[in-house]
Amino acid sequence: MHRITGKTGGDSLIEMSPSDSFNDDLNGYHQHASSSTGSFQQGQSGIDKQQHSKDSVYFRDGVRRIDFVLSYVDDKDGERKQERRRVYEDNLVKVGLELETEDKSESEDGKTYFVKIHAPWEVLATYADVLKIKVPFKANDIPDNSEMPMNWLSTPFRLPEHIMHPEPDYFTAPFNKSKSDFFLIDNRETFFPPSTRNRIVFYILSRCSYIRDESIDKDKKGIKRLLNNGSYTAGFPLHDSRYWTKSRDLNCESERYNLYKHWARFFCFFKEQPLDLIRKYYGEKIGIYFAWLGFYTEMLLFAAVVGTICFIYGFLTYDDNEWSKEICSEEIGGNTVMCPLCDKKCSFWKLNSTCNSSWQSHLFDNVATVFFAIFMGIWVTLFLEFWKRRQARLEYEWDLVDFEEEQQQLQLRPEYEAKCTNRKPNRITQEMEPYLPITSKCARSCLSGATVLLWISLIIACIIGVIAYRLAVYAAFASIMKDSPANHLEVVGPYITPQLATSVTASCINFVIIMILNLMYERVAVWITDLEIPKTHLEYENKLTVKMFLFQFVNYYSSCFYVAFFKGKFVGYPGDYFYMFGKWSTLRNEECDPGGCLIELTTQLVIVMTGKQVWGNIQEALVPWMMNWWGSRKTRSHPESLYSRWEQDHNLQGFGQLGLFYEYLEMVIQFGFISLFVASFPLAPLLALVNNIIEVRVDAWKLTTQFRRPVAAKAHSIGAWEEILNGMAVLSVVTNAFIVAFTSDMIPRLVYMYAYQPQGEMNMKGYINNSLSVFKISEIPSRNSPEEGENPPWFNSSITTCRYRDYRYPPGHEKQYSHTMQFWHILAAKLAFIIIMEHVVFLVKYFVAWLIPDVPSDVKARVKRERYLVQEYLHNYEVEKLKIQLSQHGNDECTCTPMIYPSLSKHEVLSECL
Repeated sequence: MHRITGKTGGDSLIEMSPSDSFNDDLNGYHQHASSSTGSFQQGQSGIDKQQHSKDSVYFRDGVRRIDFVLSYVDDKDGERKQERRRVYEDNLVKVGLELETEDKSESEDGKTYFVKIHAPWEVLATYADVLKIKVPFKANDIPDNSEMPMNWLSTPFRLPEHIMHPEPDYFTAPFNKSKSDFFLIDNRETFFPPSTRNRIVFYILSRCSYIRDESIDKDKKGIKRLLNNGSYTAGFPLHDSRYWTKSRDLNCESERYNLYKHWARFFCFFKEQPLDLIRKYYGEKIGIYFAWLGFYTEMLLFAAVVGTICFIYGFLTYDDNEWSKEICSEEIGGNTVMCPLCDKKCSFWKLNSTCNSSWQSHLFDNVATVFFAIFMGIWVTLFLEFWKRRQARLEYEWDLVDFEEEQQQLQLRPEYEAKCTNRKPNRITQEMEPYLPITSKCARSCLSGATVLLWISLIIACIIGVIAYRLAVYAAFASIMKDSPANHLEVVGPYITPQLATSVTASCINFVIIMILNLMYERVAVWITDLEIPKTHLEYENKLTVKMFLFQFVNYYSSCFYVAFFKGKFVGYPGDYFYMFGKWSTLRNEECDPGGCLIELTTQLVIVMTGKQVWGNIQEALVPWMMNWWGSRKTRSHPESLYSRWEQDHNLQGFGQLGLFYEYLEMVIQFGFISLFVASFPLAPLLALVNNIIEVRVDAWKLTTQFRRPVAAKAHSIGAWEEILNGMAVLSVVTNAFIVAFTSDMIPRLVYMYAYQPQGEMNMKGYINNSLSVFKISEIPSRNSPEEGENPPWFNSSITTCRYRDYRYPPGHEKQYSHTMQFWHILAAKLAFIIIMEHVVFLVKYFVAWLIPDVPSDVKARVKRERYLVQEYLHNYEVEKLKIQLSQHGNDECTCTPMIYPSLSKHEVLSECL
């Protein structure tokens, strides 16, 4: 064996000479393996296919395991594609891979060829060394003292031990091919698990050229480009069995079946997840996602319980709601005439018409809201800090402690290597590597940033359009519902008001716009990220993460921000209303009804959050199932004995490189809903908990049953999502403080009770009258007055004033219609509350973050123990090798004598000889 280049992850692969191939290879295999028309005679292959189990994951010899499968069909452009495939497969053989082709006559559709790929020991060992893959060298001798008190309580939730821990615990070290006898290698064929094998093979496939002279066009390389240009139709590792039954081949592990039986079925929702088995089968990247999702769901349980208690408190204190009693009473609410809420089409109305909405608002707008907002600020911190500890433990258990991004920097994206023709020496390795000129990088980044801003501007324009819809349609609903036709509906009639109708329809329209913009922007985000030519896969994912999250943040949350912080805040008063596009427009800014804007924020949050979760789960489960059903409808008539493992997997959906990205994005958007706006809806964590219990099993089900097996990939954390979650945690404290202060009526009520209650009692009697200002009807401008026939029958000329929601002096006062001193007192109290709440929560957050170490002490001890053992065992290994060499060559080369150093140990003497 010799290397074309010494650079890890460079343009060229490690080429194997014939003498380097695995000694157990079949004679003459390489001469026929690269053929794209089949390796065996037709008659014999037919017999083999009948004899072989349909779940076989081995070549026809029954010995060599299939590590990867490529498929293709002949088409109109067959000659060019056939040449690419021929050159590509020849190059794969040159680097040591072994190929076996299934002819199209043996496939179920009669037109698909399958190229099966096997990586022999020599290739696996070489690239395991290159990729620094950790492998076991000693059984873990540290006793496990993690027994929890009253552990028997968790028995119903636990899985069998062989499912939870499919492999013994070992101390591991990076594989070194020259020291292969240092590691615990019992069987070379099973030493590297299938997930590691397919990861190594995919690394080779991604860097292998498909043209004869690579120097002519370095861009022509990699399986991704061959898939994109149609030379191959699919490339995937094989599942090890069918998901509903074990494989009949005893050499197959049937881990897919175990995952389905103990994890992917919905009736296992109360069971723990077999994370070690998930990691073993799918790789660390998918394992870390399900570990995070499971931990997030567990932590949601505490938030859901507290939120439900706060909601129950609001329900139990229903009868103590003094201000709602005043609104609903005939003496106060029935005699309070309110000013029109829109121009021309809106009439004067009585306060008691908002009776139901005020009762509903109390369920969420009560004293418990403040407590819950503070609790959630602390909960978010506890969630993130405890996740860091959980992540640190997984890093140790999954051999990711020394896995740094610097290792990934060596693994350049094939697209980057191909498109960057310039070369410069690496400062560390001093080897030539591709690079993107700074001018090109700046130009691409500017274009990318401008595109993102353009799409965010498009979202804002859509939101403005929805707001304009709300303003325009409210007048229409008010005119249509002036005679209260909905009251004839027995159940929901009394609850339907113009405000509610406007809010619900606008929220539904906004949700549809969100979904449409999402579908459009996803393609744009991938396109502009590709345009930037990121250097590594990690950099690519981080860039795409930032772009997608910025867009989704504005897309999903902008309507909630509008209702929470803008609606009802810039209204003016009857003589001087504010308009959306200035005085010349007819779209008057919306007001909050006397029940407050919080109930409308709750409505918006429930519709967008619930709609997204329901639609997301339906889309995730139904779409791949329908596509698989449609794609495999022809195969159901074939005998099962002729339906091979690679054909079964070929008919499944491809998981895709960004499959996990969208799962994270969905959960982070949900996290934003339950953290940024949770003060308006304490039941949001409960909805999220129910959704996530379903989400875990839906994701597991589709990954196990509906998708091809993804290529295993390493990841030691959730990546850029962790920083996004930290940023949202900080922002959530601010938004919830502002919601309690400015959207809720909590602060005005407390100010009234403590400072403006006329009888000096600690109650809310008289609050409604105090919170409504007076305006003389005769002073209302004609453009704001109701049209003829719009006013209700009870309205007559004897009514001279109307009320509106504000704190202004009454007509006749020397400061009429200007803000009262109570308005400024309330504003000061709101600002003081925000400052105090933010400081208290941030103080507790940072104290908790300081108090809880990111890495558990026992994990630190285990890491140190493992590093010590690696050094000790490597030292002993080198000493033993030296002893063998000395015994073979005699003692002539060693000038020292052990007797000269009687106080030194044997190892030290031998080291001295070294």
